[in-house]
Amino acid sequence: MIPRERLQQVVDRHKELESLMSTQTDLAPEDLVRYSKEYSDLTPIVTAVSELRRLENEIDDLAGMIADPDADEDMTCLVEEEAAALREKQPILESQVRLMLLPKDDADEKNAILEIRAGTGGDEAALFAGDLLRMYQRYAEAHNWRFGLMSVSDTDIGGVKEAVAEISGRGVFARLKFESGVHRVQRVPVTESGGRVHTSAATVAVLPEAEDVDVDIDDKDLRIDVFRASGPGGQSVNTTDSAIRITHLPSGIVVSQQDEKSQHKNKAKALKVLRARLYEEERRRRDAERAADRKGQVGSGDRSERIRTYNFPQARVTDHRINLTLYKLEQILTGEALDEIVSALIAEDQAQRLAATDGSGT
Repeated sequence: MIPRERLQQVVDRHKELESLMSTQTDLAPEDLVRYSKEYSDLTPIVTAVSELRRLENEIDDLAGMIADPDADEDMTCLVEEEAAALREKQPILESQVRLMLLPKDDADEKNAILEIRAGTGGDEAALFAGDLLRMYQRYAEAHNWRFGLMSVSDTDIGGVKEAVAEISGRGVFARLKFESGVHRVQRVPVTESGGRVHTSAATVAVLPEAEDVDVDIDDKDLRIDVFRASGPGGQSVNTTDSAIRITHLPSGIVVSQQDEKSQHKNKAKALKVLRARLYEEERRRRDAERAADRKGQVGSGDRSERIRTYNFPQARVTDHRINLTLYKLEQILTGEALDEIVSALIAEDQAQRLAATDGSGT
């Protein structure tokens, strides 16, 4: 049961915001933007609350008709059937409202920085990292998101040692945030003559892209080194000292960028990645304090945590956090069926947070 005072607070706040925006002509632009966003976020909740209240009033009215001793028997039977149907709808609507009342992740609507690194497994791990990079690129295209490579380190046989990409669009981080962790592949490498299945791994990190207002970086906390970019095998990419390495001294985070020929562009890209990593560190610290190391979420999102296995001989993909196995490996790697896993992870996260809310009595 949802506390009635909680629902009334939402309705009252919605009315207050509406009044503020319609009567206060001297609002600062940033306040107007903030109020408009909050009002927009609350509107679907208020609509659902109104529908729930209407349903409850109808059930009460029908209960009065059923209790009327002078009512016609046939009419009473019809009313009881209608009341039963409404009572079936009530818990579904209540669940929807409870879901809408869950605290929002501030980063859900942000763009994302995707980092993929080959792990154990040598060349095969790098080939798998390349598969993952293409999977996310196709998934982004299917959602009409913009996918831009910020940096990539290739291997001689077409694999990827490390890649960083920026994905921008509506709700990017909300759908990709549970992809962080170790992805494992089991398949026969093309270089394996004996047909034996090898196990390799790649690490994925999905970071919310941080704005200037999210992370304050002091110039004195940065050590910036400039060097000459190099490609696979040490060959020179260009002949100028345009590559950038930025070390954030307080945290020890190091970001390098060399894909652009312009030192200025490389620095801007490196700072964007650094800002995202610092923002994610701060989010993790807050989450740990609030939720005992994220016990209320699907996994920890830690990059050292094995989250998924891609088994080529059996054409299956298993997400170990929710024990979900799909025999759609090819469709997942093309991004076509990845939504089935992503949606299941989001649903599990919501279910766990609802259960935690029920347990706390709020």
